[in-house]
Amino acid sequence: MSNSLHYSITSTDYNSFTLNILIMFLQLSHTKLGIFHASKSLTLECYKITKNFPQDEKYAMVQQIRRAALSVHLNIAEGCSRKSPAERKRYFEIARGSVIEIDTAIDVAIDLKYCSFENLNQTGEIITSTFKQLTGLISTHN
Repeated sequence: MSNSLHYSITSTDYNSFTLNILIMFLQLSHTKLGIFHASKSLTLECYKITKNFPQDEKYAMVQQIRRAALSVHLNIAEGCSRKSPAERKRYFEIARGSVIEIDTAIDVAIDLKYCSFENLNQTGEIITSTFKQLTGLISTHN
């Protein structure tokens, strides 16, 4: 794979375009970890499911869930960059706390009928997988 940015403009008025980034700019080892990919999937899934929340939640619950999801992904990346095992563990603990925050917020969203439990199977699997992987990472830093 090359470090390249591919894009194509699909109309002459530039209203529509496709932008695909093939890989990250920095080729750091944490980008090859399963937890990094799981947390990215969690982030993308949270953005997807909150698209259908009511407009009046745009700056409340939607933002909270999205921030927590991005926090998971970013804390994993930052934790992996730390030299000290204690520092790495702390970032992974913060990321796991954000996973719990997402799970709790989605529970409230279900009760408010913003989404249904039956339509969140993939979301639940990603949340569970991310939580378990973070718990494993944390336990290796004891």
